[in-house]
Amino acid sequence: MLKSLLRIIIWLALTLVGGTTLSLAGMFLYLSPALPSVESLREVKLQTPLRVYSADNKLIGEFGEQRRTPIRYQDIPERYIDALLAAEDEEFYSHNGVSIKGLMRAVSHLLITGEKKSGGSTITMQVTRHFFLNKKKHFKRKFNEILLALRIEEELSKPEILELYVNVMFMGSRAYGIQAAAETYYGKDIADLSTAQLATLAGLYKAPSIWNPLSNPERAKERRDWILHRMAEIGKIDNDTLNQALSEPVTAQYHRHQLDFNAPYVAEVARQQAINLLGPKAYTDGYSVYTSINSERQASAQSAIRAGLSAYDRRHGYRGPERRTEATDLEQQLEALEQRPLVYDLTPALVSKVNDDAIEVYFSRNETATLSWANLADGLRLYKSENITTPAPETPHALFKAGDIIRLQATTNGWTLTQIPEAQAGLVSIDSFSGEVVALVGGYHFGLSSFNRVIQAERQPGSNFKPFLYTAALENGFTPATLINDAPVVFDDNELESTWRPENSSGKFYGPTRLRKALYLSRNLVSIRVLRNVGINKAIKDIARFGIDPEKLPRDLSLALGSYAITPYDIAAGYATFANGGYKVSPFIIDSIVNDTGEAIFRSARSNVCLTQPCMNNAPFQFDRDAFSLTTRTQKITRATPELTEAPRVISEEVAYLMDSMLRDVVRRGTATKAKVLNREDLAGKTGTTNGPTDAWFSGYAGGLVTTAWVGFDDNRNLGVREFGGSAALPIWIDFMQDALEERPIYRLPQPAGIVSVRINPETGERARIDDPDAIFEVFRAENAPHPKQEQQQNIPSDAIRYHEEVF
Repeated sequence: MLKSLLRIIIWLALTLVGGTTLSLAGMFLYLSPALPSVESLREVKLQTPLRVYSADNKLIGEFGEQRRTPIRYQDIPERYIDALLAAEDEEFYSHNGVSIKGLMRAVSHLLITGEKKSGGSTITMQVTRHFFLNKKKHFKRKFNEILLALRIEEELSKPEILELYVNVMFMGSRAYGIQAAAETYYGKDIADLSTAQLATLAGLYKAPSIWNPLSNPERAKERRDWILHRMAEIGKIDNDTLNQALSEPVTAQYHRHQLDFNAPYVAEVARQQAINLLGPKAYTDGYSVYTSINSERQASAQSAIRAGLSAYDRRHGYRGPERRTEATDLEQQLEALEQRPLVYDLTPALVSKVNDDAIEVYFSRNETATLSWANLADGLRLYKSENITTPAPETPHALFKAGDIIRLQATTNGWTLTQIPEAQAGLVSIDSFSGEVVALVGGYHFGLSSFNRVIQAERQPGSNFKPFLYTAALENGFTPATLINDAPVVFDDNELESTWRPENSSGKFYGPTRLRKALYLSRNLVSIRVLRNVGINKAIKDIARFGIDPEKLPRDLSLALGSYAITPYDIAAGYATFANGGYKVSPFIIDSIVNDTGEAIFRSARSNVCLTQPCMNNAPFQFDRDAFSLTTRTQKITRATPELTEAPRVISEEVAYLMDSMLRDVVRRGTATKAKVLNREDLAGKTGTTNGPTDAWFSGYAGGLVTTAWVGFDDNRNLGVREFGGSAALPIWIDFMQDALEERPIYRLPQPAGIVSVRINPETGERARIDDPDAIFEVFRAENAPHPKQEQQQNIPSDAIRYHEEVF
């Protein structure tokens, strides 16, 4: 009987094993053909954000939905691996992708509780689930996991599997992978975290939302402490390390991605260009964009814009509270305060009480202050219009009430009233020999307005445009000594209700004026007569050589006064031709785009001045045509040298020299004499102010660096009758160039063989007598130099194309 029973049990066992084996074999045959290829894991592309760098290799921007910084296996801290395996897969290095113990625990839990709570998944099985399967808990998916895990273990090494795992898994708060998680929760590199912090990160995999140390610090600590005890149990840490880690508080805080340098306008330009070139994959495939921007020059530009607009704002008076809240409840008022944007050091404050001699304010819910009105009102002027300011009132009652939100700025003498400027500005600086954009600022504060006024805003340049016209004049028979009559001129137009009477900014007329003097004193009527003499069609053809679209230029005499709307970027590109001696370079912001393997997949096409040896002997700066490399956090990236072509000459060497000489006089004795504070003899440029005035410009250069600064309102409001290019834009230019020119030697264009210097009478422009005490030297092209007793003829056509608007 016993033998029969034993025989039955054995047969039942064999039948069960056989049936199970057949079932598993059948399941394998059924599922195996539909399984994806494991080989694809070797070529997997992690979703890594687009990163933008300056020319000196500083991170200035990062774009992408997933915050991820891939890390190599050899860079993973050993203590983190210990914590991870203690939490997720203790037998990782010994199993073949499937843990029998883990599966048995899952089965027993299912039999005892009836719930599929634990799946018994190894790290390898979790990798298969992430890349190939979904997260629904059913038996078919589990079999697929097992089969794929076995295949992965055959194809990939343990380090390769672990490297995939720690880089791809979601760890909460938009962080993917352990390096991004370390930066997000602790603001540190993974290698700099403590044992307790590493254990906290290792506890996130199961449920990032539940164990998140930001939203659930208590549960995160509970999970962390369990992992630490597990590490001690398996001998990865000793008791002293355990106790020290257990006593450590949860220190996680949300850290935004730390940029090496903040240059948002540049980063946004780079992002847009990268998207145009690469499409949506730019956000996910780990591309790095290297710009031409120098971080030190960029910092100077941003500081100059901020200081220039603040100075303009102070000149025009205080406008009052930034916001008036209608709420009478303090809690609602404080909520309104917390919603105000952070703008540099302009601190928002809530006025809680107004006294006769002071105001009481909240800086935050827990910080208050009482501010003396005598200190706040010291030197304060109130805005009435762009042309009028009035003294501050005797008491703050006339200006503030409880609930107002104001801006304050800390000074050495205490707090002072301030405000966010309403005017805007832009600055762009270009190396005139290479075309590299070394600095670009598109506005006062990117967080307040992302509109880039350097490359997106088309504004009338006024007299900033005149050098392009004067170049055409010099190439068509004019000389710096040519006399043009600065006298009233009236143009009739049947389509207008009144005639057009252009005038100089001073409202005065000065009679016959040499071309050089007309430029450095910015005489409008002379410019109109120059254009009429050259001819509009001829002038437009010549101006187009600077890269300005001839189809957009107005075909009337308003062209002489800068009525054509143009961006500061294009103006600066045109002035680069004056700075480099007559060559047309193509400015660029993106130097190259590099993929995740370090290969340069895009390089900006460029033309450079001075590729020939004779030219190089005269040039102060030479573009480095040798291969160069940049080092990022994780790899050395080698970028091949772009193919260079020589920039085309668009102005004759002689005319370029004459224009440089005339533009230097704008600084020496004209509308830009403030720039002499820089104490350089190679400074040159031109101011520009448009009708209203609504736009203020200065474009100039020295040392091979050309810079354009613009100031105005986005809605074309008037800047004020006392504002000009020399008062609003030039100070910004000076502030920037003060730093930018420190390491650039003085550079003067070499005098061409075809240029001669002749003594002339400044009143007539003719060659001076030997005994003329008022004679001055002037430079000419040899064929145009005045001869003794030569009379210069003025042939100004009587007809003119009419225009209805004054722009000066």
